[in-house]
Amino acid sequence: MAGAGRGEGQGPAVGRLESNIYCIKYTLFCFNVVLWLFGVSIFALCLWICIEPGFNEWMRILQLQNYFIGIYIILIASLVTMVVAFLGCGSALMENVMLLFAYIGTQLAIFVFGLIGACVVLDFSTYDSSIQPIIRDVIVRLMNNPQHEGSREILRMVQEGIGCCGADGPWDYINLNKPLPAECRDSVTGNAYFHGCVDELTWFLEGKTGWLAGIMLAACMIAVINAVMSLVLIQAVKKEEEEVTIYKN
Repeated sequence: MAGAGRGEGQGPAVGRLESNIYCIKYTLFCFNVVLWLFGVSIFALCLWICIEPGFNEWMRILQLQNYFIGIYIILIASLVTMVVAFLGCGSALMENVMLLFAYIGTQLAIFVFGLIGACVVLDFSTYDSSIQPIIRDVIVRLMNNPQHEGSREILRMVQEGIGCCGADGPWDYINLNKPLPAECRDSVTGNAYFHGCVDELTWFLEGKTGWLAGIMLAACMIAVINAVMSLVLIQAVKKEEEEVTIYKN
């Protein structure tokens, strides 16, 4: 580890290296502060989605728990990010090579883990994603089981609460030779809702996780930048130590 008191009387090359190291380590420090803020934001968003009143109940009833797989992955990644950001700040300021190597490893882990989490979240919450066939199967099954009081109530709650009709639109009821239920119509105009529950539920989920996935991907990008800057700092510290040794000899 490079100590204090470097610079004077150690040659121009060492002085330039010291200036470069100073610039790199405080830039890395600032990036770690930003990464920590991203981690806090991601953790707060994940927590809000997981504990929002009524939302978990809806997802359980509609058998859409797969949506939470990516949320939990990102939640863990955000906790790791917050802890690792402190390691990055300390290792950069101390110019400790071993800690910097460990920090690079954690940044790569955050990148991989965060990228997987963001991909899983997007695959279960966006238009034309894996969540849509699951929603369609659940809604069609509920529509085909009107004699069951629980199925009727769940379908009524979904259609009335989100403002949708059938799986893909009101024609689903027409194709099944069933009358349009009252909850399929706008309470003001009396017209049937144009969009089905598959599209409306997907857009509803997109609104919840779009920002989350975006911030997570931004954090992944910062993790890569931090890893590169840490590697540059390691090389600069080693070079400075070599220059000091040569100058002394």
